[in-house]
Amino acid sequence: MNKRTSDQNQWKPTWKDIILYVLLGILFIGQVVLCFVFYNWANLDVVLYMGWVIFAFSMVLGMLPRKAFQKKGKAREGESWIQTSVLVDSGIYAVIRHPMYLSFILLVISLIFISQHWLSLIFSIPSVIYFYLSMGQEERSSINKFGDEYTSYMQRVPRMNLILGIIRLWIYQKHR
Repeated sequence: MNKRTSDQNQWKPTWKDIILYVLLGILFIGQVVLCFVFYNWANLDVVLYMGWVIFAFSMVLGMLPRKAFQKKGKAREGESWIQTSVLVDSGIYAVIRHPMYLSFILLVISLIFISQHWLSLIFSIPSVIYFYLSMGQEERSSINKFGDEYTSYMQRVPRMNLILGIIRLWIYQKHR
C-alpha cells in the first residue's frame, strides 16, 4: 500500500492510496453532513451528550502527539514535526502508542452518537477499520526504523487501550 523512495525514504501515495483516501474523505464528510441533517435523530439526549464528550476528548487527544513530537521527536531542520528521528515514548506516547489513530476513531464514533442515524454507523465502519489496520502498518514501519527499541516500547505501552496505558504508566512510575 505504501511506497517509499530509496533516496529519501519518504512515503509516496500510490493511486490506490489516493482512491482510498478520497473514499474515506467522502464518508467522513457524509458523516458530518448527517450530523447536521439528522442531529440527535433518535432523540436520545444521553447518547448525544456522550457523543459531544467523546468528540471533545478526541480533539484533545489528537493535539497531544504534536506537543510530544515537538518536544522530544528531534525532527531535522525544515522537516515536519511528525518526521521524528528518535522514538518518542513520553507524554501521551507513554500511555498509548497510537494517540492520533485513536483520536480519529473516537471522532468518527462521536459523530455516530451525535447524529444517531443508521447511515452514520455504516459510513463509519470503513474508517474505523482503516485506522485500526493502519496502526499495524505504522508499527511495522516503526520497527524497521527503531528496531528493538520500538519492540520493547510495544511491550511496555498498549496500542490504544487508554485505561491499561494509564495503569501501566502508574505502576512503572511507582517502581522507578
